[in-house]
Amino acid sequence: MITELATAVRDHCELFNNCVRSGDWRPFAETFTEDAEMVFVGVPFGPVVGRPAILAAYTKAPPREELVIGDMAPVDDDTIKVDFTTTSGKPGGMIVTWRGDQVARTEISMGR
Repeated sequence: MITELATAVRDHCELFNNCVRSGDWRPFAETFTEDAEMVFVGVPFGPVVGRPAILAAYTKAPPREELVIGDMAPVDDDTIKVDFTTTSGKPGGMIVTWRGDQVARTEISMGR
């Protein structure tokens, strides 16, 4: 299961990085469930609940840095903990919970 979650996270972050470059956050928002929740720790943003709100939030205040994925560890069958750094070297982490092939919840922390 870790391999499937790790692949899903890599694909999700690659899409995130593409959206940082393009400025079009619709493809990224579409990867979330309709009732998805994004929680941020150490970042003055959110929480954001629901796919439409996620799209609106990322469109209004888009991230400027891409993510580089580091270590990953499973939490359970649907959840994975991921370390990352931004392209400027800022460390962070996220806990991503999937429902099927969509993201149901993400908790993002910066400054780890």
